[in-house]
Amino acid sequence: MATKDETGARLSVIGLGSMGYGMAQSLAKGGFAVTGFDTRPEVVAKFAAEHGAGAASLSEAAATADILVIVVVNADQTQQVLLGEGGLLASARPGAVIVSCATMAPERARALAEAVEATGRHYVDAPISGGAARAAEGALTMLVSGRPEAIAKARAALDAMSAKLYLLGDEPGIGASFKIVNQLLAGVHIAAASEAIVFAKRLGLDIAKVYEVITASAGNSWMFENRMPHVLDGDYSPRSAVEIFTKDLGIIADISRSEKFATPIASSALQMFLMTAAAGMGKDDDASVARLYAMIAGLDLPGAPAPEKD
Repeated sequence: MATKDETGARLSVIGLGSMGYGMAQSLAKGGFAVTGFDTRPEVVAKFAAEHGAGAASLSEAAATADILVIVVVNADQTQQVLLGEGGLLASARPGAVIVSCATMAPERARALAEAVEATGRHYVDAPISGGAARAAEGALTMLVSGRPEAIAKARAALDAMSAKLYLLGDEPGIGASFKIVNQLLAGVHIAAASEAIVFAKRLGLDIAKVYEVITASAGNSWMFENRMPHVLDGDYSPRSAVEIFTKDLGIIADISRSEKFATPIASSALQMFLMTAAAGMGKDDDASVARLYAMIAGLDLPGAPAPEKD
């Protein structure tokens, strides 16, 4: 992990949600001078009190930063942060590096990189994986692509945020493509894990024992092992929300159509996430797909039942 004394870089993190806050926290712990910005002033104040400085606007966040790490929900929000009224590119320093972490279609990453590079700044395509806890530990997986000079300028900060840093190519959009493949598998595995645990319930099995057996057997997956404890605990507070996968699997469906490449399993998983969101659980934890299966089957899972539609 690099330190501020080694690099002298000043950073701003844009978007202090569960991932962005942890990433900003890990940078501050690594010795970097970090400014945080979010649309929620109370979150900015909390970060400033605990870890560094806060900015009241995008222009303030951009004014003195050498590296701007954007951790928002999607490509549209990233574009707004960069190019919208009062956006970062209106105030960013010449030669500043934009590190874009949102999951998006590869062509959107390429278009944003072109817009950034046209202004004399640098763009690093750096989608992330690992969850909020790993973000706070500086232990994310980062899937990075971009011009070598851009990556070199941001490398110390990227190292501080990650346990595994994959350099995947010299062109923005390659990192985005790798992340989309990951999200296809992640979404399918969550849907399959949810189906399996509720199927076990239908068979009259003790689902806690099912969890114990499956996590020691060939049918296990990282998502089964990570998400099914939420079902066992009846705790659907969002670590990663259902709506993340309606977005990401939706991107995959769009790419599938444009590339004329069938993704029937991912498409089925998308429908399960869409139905879960339609049942009122879009902002709940993505393990809520299990609650949807339970609703359909008339089964009770631990904890509170799924919300009733109005």
